[in-house]
Amino acid sequence: MTIEDAVRQAEPELMKKPNVVGVGQGQRGGKPVITVLVTRKRPEAELPKEDLVPKTVRGFPTDVVEIGVVSAQSEPQ
Repeated sequence: MTIEDAVRQAEPELMKKPNVVGVGQGQRGGKPVITVLVTRKRPEAELPKEDLVPKTVRGFPTDVVEIGVVSAQSEPQ
């Protein structure tokens, strides 16, 4: 399975988790990872088990990245 296939298959499930605002692919240490974008990173101990992002998805490691609140921007005029 390619990283692209893994991201495509995992995205709907990961996007259901609170705080997750995006899913994509990236690299860590030169190896492919599934990048999970969240508004705010929280310690695992603060999250219910079902809200945790798994350490691996479809055989690829995950990388949780805090990006803050996402909002639409108006086009410059």
